[in-house]
Amino acid sequence: MNGLQAYQRVNTQTSITDADPHKLIQLLYNGAIERINMAKARMQAKDYAGKAQLLNKAIEIIGGLRSFLDFEKGGELAGQLEALYEYMERSLLEASAKNDIAKLDEVIGLLRSVKDGWDGIREEVVTQHSQAAG
Repeated sequence: MNGLQAYQRVNTQTSITDADPHKLIQLLYNGAIERINMAKARMQAKDYAGKAQLLNKAIEIIGGLRSFLDFEKGGELAGQLEALYEYMERSLLEASAKNDIAKLDEVIGLLRSVKDGWDGIREEVVTQHSQAAG
């Protein structure tokens, strides 16, 4: 499943058909963080079925992020991101099994760090895209 399909499966409320690839990845990061935060609330409320459902959706989103990695253009960075995404997926499974909120917070922190870097290159990407189109 590609990243767009993963996002559409888990987030039907937001229209993403007009999103450029950079914006789509921003939406994926936001969606994963949102699902993990919601899962924390479910965990605290002892709604374990709801927690599991939300964490499964977050794992699907992270899988979608992995599907966007370009190993030809991204080189070593793409490999490092793939390893980080795999770690996040394993950590979410472990957090779900052990009801470990600290582990969820760790993954949220990792996602936010990567998202901050991604957000930081937005203007550069939009400028390059505009120049290529013009």
